[in-house]
Amino acid sequence: MGIALALGAVVLDPAGRLLAACAAVLVLGLVARDLLGRPRLSAGPDGVQVRTLTGRRSLGWAGLRIQVRVTRRLGMSSRLLELDTATGPDDAGVLVLLGRRDLGADPDDVARALRDLDPGR
Repeated sequence: MGIALALGAVVLDPAGRLLAACAAVLVLGLVARDLLGRPRLSAGPDGVQVRTLTGRRSLGWAGLRIQVRVTRRLGMSSRLLELDTATGPDDAGVLVLLGRRDLGADPDDVARALRDLDPGR
């Protein structure tokens, strides 16, 4: 898609070239982020590691809450894997939300697999 937009930027009029070139840069940037940012989530005996654009964040099993959040907006339903380390109202903790595109699998399946890996459960 991004390559087609880039090629379209060559044959279009000047205004179309600008729009197609901007769209191509955006699409190719998303593709690069998806390719370079994989895997977004990995789990081991020490806890869960989440890969972000700026590095990795480690979340230990102790105090980690794993749940699937279902949201409905404009008639559409989406499911997100929620990883939360907050221990109470005074602790902000870390909140990570990952969708199907980030995980490469159904959030319910990933949540079940993470709960099975958690040594404290």
